[in-house]
Amino acid sequence: MPTRKIRRALLSVSDKTGLVDFAKALVKYEIDLVSTGGTAKALREAGLDVIDVAEVTGSPEMMDGRVKTLHPKIHGGLLAMRDNPEHTAAMDEFEVPPIDLLVVNLYPFEATVAGGADFETAIENIDIGGPAMIRAGAKNHGGVAVVVDPEDYGQVLEEIATHRGCTTGGTRRHLAGKAFAHTAAYDGAIATWFAEQLEVSAPHKRVFAGTREAILRYGENPHQSAALYKTAEQRAGIATAQQVQGKELSFNNLNDTDAAFELVAEFDPKTSAAVAIIKHANPCGVAVAQTLAEAYRKAFACDSVSAFGGVVALNTTLDAEAATEIVKIFTEVI
Repeated sequence: MPTRKIRRALLSVSDKTGLVDFAKALVKYEIDLVSTGGTAKALREAGLDVIDVAEVTGSPEMMDGRVKTLHPKIHGGLLAMRDNPEHTAAMDEFEVPPIDLLVVNLYPFEATVAGGADFETAIENIDIGGPAMIRAGAKNHGGVAVVVDPEDYGQVLEEIATHRGCTTGGTRRHLAGKAFAHTAAYDGAIATWFAEQLEVSAPHKRVFAGTREAILRYGENPHQSAALYKTAEQRAGIATAQQVQGKELSFNNLNDTDAAFELVAEFDPKTSAAVAIIKHANPCGVAVAQTLAEAYRKAFACDSVSAFGGVVALNTTLDAEAATEIVKIFTEVI
């Protein structure tokens, strides 16, 4: 795919992080800015000239903002193939301006739900126009660069600087893949929430989406690759833990640690101290006692051979006495 000159950018974002600096950099390359609502306001307050979407479409925002970008002059500008004579003729006939750069992030549905919003509020935070534009621009990545993450602003600006106001086909394709993953995860979060609201434990179709936290050295076996992904589920576990020391954890370390955490969490720390020792996702030993040190000794006695190089989980704060017992052999994770 060839490089494409950016003449017009459409920006519609809820996350204003880095927005003004990004937009100012675009203007230096004589790129026209088109925007909506709060985004346009923020850009104007920064002293930038902005074309309202309503000026492009000839239609005002309506229905409390539910309808503003769902218009042929927006989607035509995103979907028109620049090398197709029929498409360019239609753009000329219906006065559809091309959109070469689309910058969108979506209504914060997951954050809204996590904040305990009621049903109606959650529904109003389901973005419609945003995903529609993202998918349109990503489909037509031969001519359109789509940015859904403020972290990509730097890459895009570097590209524009290197290629004198243009983007390359490779970058547009990379951004398109990221865009489709973004909308898929967004829809997945909505579908999961709906299933919970309807109390459907096994919906006909289930979507799982997560954000990559780390690329691991290898998978369950050395010839396999693996990565750690974190979902929006508000549950304590290995994905929410903070590593305070030691080497980078492997797939098996993470798997065993999560299993150990789940197992030891079954015991109430107000009742007794509990210790679980896990090796290859199997318990070497589990025990309860009045102290962690005593519980560890009991758990270790269950299978003192397999415990070497295992994972130890405790249901209350690790103390010096228990730590002294644990470090008598090599342990991968505590």
